[in-house]
Amino acid sequence: MGLKATGTIGGDQLAVPDLDYWRTQIKCQDACPVHTDARGYVRAIASEQDELAYLIARGPNPLASICGRVCGAPCESACRRGDLDKPIAIRALKRFVCQRFGPESLATNDRSLINFLKDAARAHGDGFCEGIEELLPLLQSTMAGDIPLANGKSVGIIGSGPAGLAAAHDLALLGFSVVIYEMEPVLAGMLAVGIPEYRLPRDLIRAEVEVIEQLGVQAVTNCEVGVDVTLPELRERHDAVLIAVGAKRSRPLPIPGAEAPGVMGGVEFLRDISLGNTPQLGKRVVVIGGGNVAYDVGRTVLRQISLDTAREALRESSVTEVYLASLESLEEMPADDVEIIEGDEEGIVRRNSLGPVEILTNNHGAVRAVVFRKCTRVFDENRRFAPLFDDSQRETVECDSVLLTVGQTVDIRFVDPERDGIELTDRGFIACDADTGRTNAADIFVAGDLAYGPKLLIHAVASGKQVARSIYESLMERSISHKEVELHLAIPDYSREPGYERIPRVKLSATSVAERMRSHAASVEIGLTEEEARREAGRCLDCGVNTIFDGSKCILCGGCVDVCPSLCLRIVSVDRLTGEPELDDLLSRQLDGTLPTAASAIIKDETICIRCALCADRCPTGAITMERFFFKEVPECRNA
Repeated sequence: MGLKATGTIGGDQLAVPDLDYWRTQIKCQDACPVHTDARGYVRAIASEQDELAYLIARGPNPLASICGRVCGAPCESACRRGDLDKPIAIRALKRFVCQRFGPESLATNDRSLINFLKDAARAHGDGFCEGIEELLPLLQSTMAGDIPLANGKSVGIIGSGPAGLAAAHDLALLGFSVVIYEMEPVLAGMLAVGIPEYRLPRDLIRAEVEVIEQLGVQAVTNCEVGVDVTLPELRERHDAVLIAVGAKRSRPLPIPGAEAPGVMGGVEFLRDISLGNTPQLGKRVVVIGGGNVAYDVGRTVLRQISLDTAREALRESSVTEVYLASLESLEEMPADDVEIIEGDEEGIVRRNSLGPVEILTNNHGAVRAVVFRKCTRVFDENRRFAPLFDDSQRETVECDSVLLTVGQTVDIRFVDPERDGIELTDRGFIACDADTGRTNAADIFVAGDLAYGPKLLIHAVASGKQVARSIYESLMERSISHKEVELHLAIPDYSREPGYERIPRVKLSATSVAERMRSHAASVEIGLTEEEARREAGRCLDCGVNTIFDGSKCILCGGCVDVCPSLCLRIVSVDRLTGEPELDDLLSRQLDGTLPTAASAIIKDETICIRCALCADRCPTGAITMERFFFKEVPECRNA
């Protein structure tokens, strides 16, 4: 039914399904900033179609292999299986297929991955092939000539993090000549110098970046804008400039002693370790912060201590402690659970509900301790950050080094607002439309952290892709929009894996503490085996499949309600329903004879439906069918 209407029954919110409703039922895809069809590639893995699974995962995301290792996975947070027990291990499943068919795999290193993707786009360019609806729509359209290429126009990108790389990828597909300017000696920005190698292997980063370079993207490394080249010079060289510098500077802590020798930013520490510039640390380190970056820093310090003591044969556990102090309680910490668990395993000494007051120094001005006070509340009743402290409860932690991970900020000192004619916000960011990246200067665009503040890796990818289209629209005077095609198709032989609703979430394996502490490069998480991947993918509820009811065939026998194992179905009289005008109009037809006088409605609780099809099997008249919802966005180009 295409009607959009909402109402209530007994206080419960109801909705008459429309196309938007069906789309948002696939919660993993709806939650992904680039709208990756996670359901599609998970179900493809379950059916042993691994190459198809990779194509679905890679289609909208040029950094799919990297995301398979370190994505914050908002899709998992939204996963409907989590309402039943625990969400599908979507990120781990993405890693599984990327290792088989991504740029790091043996399957593609004998040929260009781009040619592999182009071949797939040609093979699956038309129609609604199972799971293929998200396959490289931009690549398909440019290959078909539906989108005119921007040959002869160039774009300079400042920064090669996920936003810059994603923009470069799509701009190159659109025909632009693209040059990336990166201040570090390696590409990938914070991916390469901010995420520890034990989480994200450097050879995987290089493989992912090389695919983008295969599209013709050029890169200039060791090039700091404002030092080696000016922004006006870049504007002279290129038709447009995209500023995609990430939040690569640690936010300072406004307390006494924060400028003392021995105090450094956590982000800067990670950068030095990644580039081989080992910073000098004391034997007792305090990390201030409670997020994932704080754990990246603390766990990296532990590895550095392990390496140093191994080299010096001076391991003394009592003087090689790493404290991690956070305002939040253990339950409130923003770090991922796995980070906290693995940090505890490796020896992080966690101190919760403490707020720093002062960093004490010795007679030589160097750090000797941090004074904390008890934090009694972090958030107010509206979940706004509003910490309260008890000054009567203070604690002093002796240390030699302090690493600050209380937030990150950007560095855009190369921008001169008066010289460049670029407006800045009160926060010192470039004023822009966060969705399009447009600024008040027609040739300057912004993406990623600089557009909206630090978010997840996948948000930066989405920003880079969106801004690439804004640049195309600006320089080509043609817009790229999307024609939406949606339909339901019946599944006559629908079936599920035996006992799928009882299968527990896979436990992701990790290397032993001793093994992982041997070096910064020793991986912690172990990928899924084929058996684990098939079983875990089989847990997916396949939310693209829906139970469709044909009221003209229903005889109100109640069999569907009786057989439903999750009790998600009810049959109620329509006179118990109230709602918005559209629903009231639908119901009013009962009064004029259009509907039977005893008309009933089937109410379904989508949150607990497990797509088992027992209702369809039980229905004696065929009024209930299992149908797959397909959604496809086809890029269209039109005059702006």
